[in-house]
Amino acid sequence: MAKRIITISREFGSGGRFIGEEVAKKLGIAYYDKNIISQIAEKSGLSPDYIQESAELSPKKGLFAYALAGRDITGRSVEDMVYETQRKVILELARKEPCVIIGRNADYILKDRDDALNVFIHGDMLEKIQRISQLYRVTEQEAVKMMADTDKRRMTNYNFYTDQKWGKASNYTLCLNSSQLGYDRCEALITECVK
Repeated sequence: MAKRIITISREFGSGGRFIGEEVAKKLGIAYYDKNIISQIAEKSGLSPDYIQESAELSPKKGLFAYALAGRDITGRSVEDMVYETQRKVILELARKEPCVIIGRNADYILKDRDDALNVFIHGDMLEKIQRISQLYRVTEQEAVKMMADTDKRRMTNYNFYTDQKWGKASNYTLCLNSSQLGYDRCEALITECVK
């Protein structure tokens, strides 16, 4: 079956967002990344800033603190509400049109769809550090800290809401090392797999 939905999970600094955007352009389909935040905010009634910080990343605490923090008498936290709203928005987008969706546990949310291609992009440490340093104009030491913090928070969020391990190859259709393959080859492989 042809794939009409592409989800891209990625390590920070691997270029996954850039690759996803280029794939969407080449295929002439919708691209959802940060532009999904306004829809989640609108449906949840929370601010876009809060959604940006909470929809894909766990708080800056560990998994145990994340599991227990800020729950009401029903056991739900604000993060749970954000996740449920995010899930509904992603399901709606996938029903509506062919698209590329970056992050936000979309691979897991859409795991039962035969028409979804779930991709994980990772890269070599040195190249990711250089990319982050250039993009964010930070030192290499700051880049390492940013990468470790962001990936830990993505992993905690993913592991908590999916009962799967973030970055584990068996959770995805395709895992690509952007440092070894280069962005153009990653884009070509993804677009070829869609056909």
